[in-house]
Amino acid sequence: MKYLFGVDLGGTSVKMGLFTSEGELRSQWEIPTRKEEDGRFILPDIAQSLKQNMRINKIVPEDCLGVGIGVPGPVDEQGIVKGCVNLGWKNFHVAQALSELTGMPCRAGNDANVAALGEVWEGGAKGYRDVVMVTLGTGVGGGIVIDGQIVAGAHGAGGEIGHITVNRDEPDACNCGKKGCLEQYASATGIVKQMRRILDETDDECPLRGQEYLSAKKVFDHAKQGDKLCGKAVWQLGDSLGLALAGIACVCDPEIILIGGGVSKAGDILLRTVEEAYRRYAFHATADCRFALATLGNQAGIYGAARLALDR
Repeated sequence: MKYLFGVDLGGTSVKMGLFTSEGELRSQWEIPTRKEEDGRFILPDIAQSLKQNMRINKIVPEDCLGVGIGVPGPVDEQGIVKGCVNLGWKNFHVAQALSELTGMPCRAGNDANVAALGEVWEGGAKGYRDVVMVTLGTGVGGGIVIDGQIVAGAHGAGGEIGHITVNRDEPDACNCGKKGCLEQYASATGIVKQMRRILDETDDECPLRGQEYLSAKKVFDHAKQGDKLCGKAVWQLGDSLGLALAGIACVCDPEIILIGGGVSKAGDILLRTVEEAYRRYAFHATADCRFALATLGNQAGIYGAARLALDR
């Protein structure tokens, strides 16, 4: 039996999984992400935890095909992180460093791209080779897989779907410094902001009016119940995301588009709204692309990282 390790490095915790080469998850666990001193403890902590798991499972290095790691920042084909502000890393050869610490081959990729690869391997896009995945959470991330391979790009920024400009007239800046990014409309924070704008623009009744705390879930829940203003906010999200995805499809012509992340828990209303917008904007040759929700949830990162290690 041959094994793989998948590592999903986040700003708060590091998720890890032990897999067989056939894609079976044998064990999973997590450790805290120690970001102090510019993140110098992160990789040694990961290596120590992987070695401990190997001892517990009586696995020797010769049984392991390698380690894959997803990192929250741009990563090039060589496994070099092109700056990861949340972790304190600048240009850093994460794949080489983790390989030296574990004694096993290692490959690294951007976390959103890696999650997309996980969905292709054992998730909602299993059986497909040309896939676009968009993750809707606090921000908007994405991953593109073509012919079964991650599209990382020359600077490790392939799949940065959230920073496609969808509104040139947006007055407020995105966290990236630009204005009018998809992330400002299709993320959990984005839909809340748009909901507040809608409430400010009209005096119409709405169950969310006057509430100090708004959430994306509340907006979707009331839209499902037929509230017109919440429905308008959901429509705006779908319109912006459908427009962006139609443009992406003209470039890479995917078989399937997956929607994941916390906002995807809204389910059919989200999927239907985005798909309808996509069909309005799509070039005719790409209009029949299939839409589906991602299925691996928080495990997508470890699945994709393990799959990444197969292609060392």
